[in-house]
Amino acid sequence: MQLYSVIKNDGPGDVLAWKFLGEDFNTGSQLIVAESEEALFFKDGIIEQIFDGGKYTLSTNNYPFISAFRNFFSGGISAFNCKVYFINKVHKLELFWGTDTPIQMRDPVYMLQTSIQARGSYSIQVADSKKFLLKLIGNNIQFFTQQELNGYFRNAFLQYIKDEIARVIKSSGREVLDICTEKTKIAEFLAPVLNSVLDEYGVRLVNFYISAIDIPENDPNRAKLEEAYANKAFMGVLGQDWGRQQSTEILKELAANPGAGGVAAAGAGLGMGIAAGGVFGDLASQMLMPMANQTQPQQVVHSESTSAETRQSANKIECPTCRTENTQGSKFCNECGTKLIIENSRCSSCNAEMPETAKFCNECGTRRI
Repeated sequence: MQLYSVIKNDGPGDVLAWKFLGEDFNTGSQLIVAESEEALFFKDGIIEQIFDGGKYTLSTNNYPFISAFRNFFSGGISAFNCKVYFINKVHKLELFWGTDTPIQMRDPVYMLQTSIQARGSYSIQVADSKKFLLKLIGNNIQFFTQQELNGYFRNAFLQYIKDEIARVIKSSGREVLDICTEKTKIAEFLAPVLNSVLDEYGVRLVNFYISAIDIPENDPNRAKLEEAYANKAFMGVLGQDWGRQQSTEILKELAANPGAGGVAAAGAGLGMGIAAGGVFGDLASQMLMPMANQTQPQQVVHSESTSAETRQSANKIECPTCRTENTQGSKFCNECGTKLIIENSRCSSCNAEMPETAKFCNECGTRRI
C-alpha cells in the first residue's frame, strides 16, 4: 500500500474536475491547492472539507475531521483514507453551441413559413464546487472535461435557445431578415434563462454569445423573403414617385389596348376592380391616387347658403365692444349697450349727407326728420 505525502492536482489543464489517484495519505501530508481551484475531501458519500488556494499540512491537530477518516497505522506511521477532488474554477471560454435542426416559424410581417438556424459560444465557471461534484459528477469519476459538460447541457440549452429565439422574433413584429441582425439583444434575453439551468448544478454562466442567426440556404422561402424585403426598401426610397411611375405605365398599357375601350374603359375596369375588392383594384387605387391628387384642379364652389350668409352679414352692425351683431339702424348694442357707429344719414330734401349730430341740412337748411 502506497501512502502519499503530497496531494496536488496533476490532471490535464482542460478538465473541470479531477480525482487524485491515491486514496491513502500520511498524517502530516502536504495539500497544495492552486488559486484557481478548490480541493474537496470526500468520504463515504459525504464531503468533509473544502480547501481553497494555498498550502496545508494535514494532521488531526490542524483538522480534527481527519480522525474520522479511519486512522490506522502502517509501519508505525499514522495514515488516513479518503478521496480528494480538485475542481477547476477558472473561466472556460469558447464552449460552442449550435442548433441541431432549424427552428420552424413564420415571418411576423410577410407571414411566410420559414426556418432559421443559430450558432455561437458561451463561457462558464463553477460557482459551487460541492453542488457541482454531488449533482453533476458523482464520486466514481476520475475526471470531468468541459466538453462533457457541453454535451451534458446541450439538449437543455438548445430547447431554451430555440424557444427564446422564436419568441423574440415573433414578439418583435419585424421581418426575420431584419431582427436576425439583433444578435446582441437576443443573447441578453437568453442569458438569464440559461443561467437558471446551470445554477441547479453549481455552474454560473459568465458570457453567452450568438455569432449568427440566418435562414438556411436550402430554405425554399428564403428567396421570397429576400425579394419582399428588397421591394419594401425600394418602395420606401422612391415613395410617391414609384406610385406615379407605375400608374402612368398602367394607363399607357390600357390606353394602347383597343379592346379595352381606351382610357375610359380602363377607368371603368379599375373602378369595377376596386368595387369588387380585388387585389388588382386595391393596387390600382393606391397607384392612381397620387396622380389623381396632383392632376385634378381644385374648384371653388359658391353655394346659395354662402351667398345668403354674406347678405345677412351685410344687414348687420357689429358691436365694437362685444362683437355682437345688431340689426341695421340700431343706435345701441342690444347686448352691452355700447353706442354703435352709424353712417351719416342723408337730407330728405336734397339728399346731401348729414352728420349724425346735425339737426338741419347744411346744404338746404331742411330740418332732420
